[in-house]
Amino acid sequence: MALGSTSAKLIHYLVTFIFGNFLGQERRNKLDAAAAKYQRWAFLALFLVAATPLPDEPVVIPLGILRYSPAKFSLAYFAGKFLIASIGAYLGRAGQGFLGQFISQEAMIILSIVLTVLITVILVKVDIWKLWQRITKRNPHQAVVNCTKLGVNTSSRAHYSLVVDSD
Repeated sequence: MALGSTSAKLIHYLVTFIFGNFLGQERRNKLDAAAAKYQRWAFLALFLVAATPLPDEPVVIPLGILRYSPAKFSLAYFAGKFLIASIGAYLGRAGQGFLGQFISQEAMIILSIVLTVLITVILVKVDIWKLWQRITKRNPHQAVVNCTKLGVNTSSRAHYSLVVDSD
């Protein structure tokens, strides 16, 4: 899995690496100056986005344009994907060992398919961003009302700000 993932992402990287040749000389000079600053953290950043669910294109595309080493790119991305795939495989094996005591293998396969379809439908049908905003949206007036009910003094502005930020 890690090798296939790295191969696919390497294509994205190489496309931006090649198209970086078509930039003007002035822009190329600015990018080369910026590249010197980012070389230090590029490997770690690439490893982290490969090993986590974070989107990787915001890291991959600039590294291609900045002409980051293709060998280092491949190594960092492969290592990140290998790590996450290994953890997933280990957790899957442990989960099967634990759940296998209670559920037959056929039932586990059916449950896995049902959960995959259910989660996919939820992700497609529900606007996650809007839901997140609704969950995290805080009404300052409501925060003060809730604190007043708890007997907290909300008369000072600094305290009011602290109450709203701590929710």
